[in-house]
Order: sequence, then structure tokens, then C-alpha cells
Amino acid sequence: MFNWLNIIQVIIIAIVVYAFYVSFIKNTSSEKLVRGLFGLGAIWAVSYVLPMMHLYLLGRFLHWLALFMSVALIVIFQPELRKFLALMGNIKGWKNIVYAFRQDVKNSSKTQKSVDEIIKAVNYMSEKHTGALIVFPQDVDDGVIERYGTKIDAIISSELLLTIFFNKTPLHDGAVIIADNKIQYAGAILPLSQNQLQWKYGTRHRAALGMSEMSKSVVLVVSEETGDISFAEKGNIKKYDDVKKIRNKLEKLLEK
Repeated sequence: MFNWLNIIQVIIIAIVVYAFYVSFIKNTSSEKLVRGLFGLGAIWAVSYVLPMMHLYLLGRFLHWLALFMSVALIVIFQPELRKFLALMGNIKGWKNIVYAFRQDVKNSSKTQKSVDEIIKAVNYMSEKHTGALIVFPQDVDDGVIERYGTKIDAIISSELLLTIFFNKTPLHDGAVIIADNKIQYAGAILPLSQNQLQWKYGTRHRAALGMSEMSKSVVLVVSEETGDISFAEKGNIKKYDDVKKIRNKLEKLLEK
């Protein structure tokens, strides 16, 4: 039966479990324990579902297997369980959980706002056929970018992006570097692709391809001739027509 109260309780439990996982479990040796517990829980659930489908023998087998694995997990992960119980009694640890969750929500909200601003600017530039080049570094790219241009270090806004790429400003021909949810540089000069197959593209697209060939960076390009929006990644360039796909791509890039 549908019950809003039950749904709210499930959501609260999921939030607490996720916050605890991010604060104390993720990227630690205890992560294996958590995976084991999820797998064990799945086996227990299936062992109760199978008898309802008249698969009594298989259900009984999984029931005893889950029981055996429960004992095995206690023995194998004894140090991790001891650490877990210690954390449960640590008041400071619970404060860290709340803080970590609040930071995660805050960062997510900041990312969404940045994505909204970039999409607003990119859509406008696409309609007006204003050329643009935006780099999203995924790793240290020192030595790849030929010149960083002018340091901006500003919060991402559609107004600022449109001003930078307006064809009467001195920075419009270069690339914008976006990292840590900020516009870090404008007017950056990127290496041009030397791939003979890419000569059909203009300088802006060849710069995007060159950057993606020589680094892990992903580069967004707005064509001045056609208004097309494309992403260059790993030496390939792909046009994006769907705003939803552009949004998903930007969210992944900014969350890294």
C-alpha cells in the first residue's frame, strides 16, 4: 500500500547511510565490507522471495548460504567491524557526517547553478553564431596550454561568458578555462591539432582537438559559422543537438 510516511522514512535512512559512507567508508578498506553486506542482503532477500515462487529447495539453499556468509563476514572483517562500532560511539564522528552531507549538498547546488549559467550562455551564442571555446581540465595540463591568457578567477555566469566571447573584446579569440566551478582564465591559447584528417575544421575546432589530443581535458566548442555545439574529447569531436545531453555532459565535467 502506498504510504508517504514510509517513503519519507526510507529517504531519511538512505540519506544517513549515504552520509556515513561518504564520511568514513569511501576509499577505505571498509568499503569492501559494505559491498559484502549489500551482497549478503541481496542473497537474504532472494532466499525469501524464491519460496513464494514455489522454488523451495533453491530458497532454502540460499538461506543457508546467507547464514554461512554472515558468520564468515564477521570473522573476515573483524577489524572493520570494530572500527565501525567505535565510530558509532564517536560524537565527533557524527558531527563530521552531518558536515560532510551539508558540504555535498552545497557543492551539488553550486554545480547545478554553474551548469545553468554555461547552458544559458552557450545556447545564446549558438543562436547568434558567436564562436566560443571552453576548456574543462580533467587533470594537470601544465605544458599543454601554450598561453593561459588573462587570469579571471570569477564565479561562472552567463553574462561574463557572453562578454568574454563578444567579438569586439580582446579575449574573444582565445579559450576560457573552467575549473573548480570558476572561470579561471580567458584568452588562453591552445595547441592546434596536427592531424591531417582534421584540416576540414577551422582554427577554433582544431584548437579544441589539439587540446583533447595532448591532455585529458574536454573542450566545448560553439561554431561561429554554423552555431553548432560540440565537445572535443580524446582526439575526437562530437556535435550535441540535445540540451539535455549537453546538461548531463557538463554536470559530469564539473562534478569531477
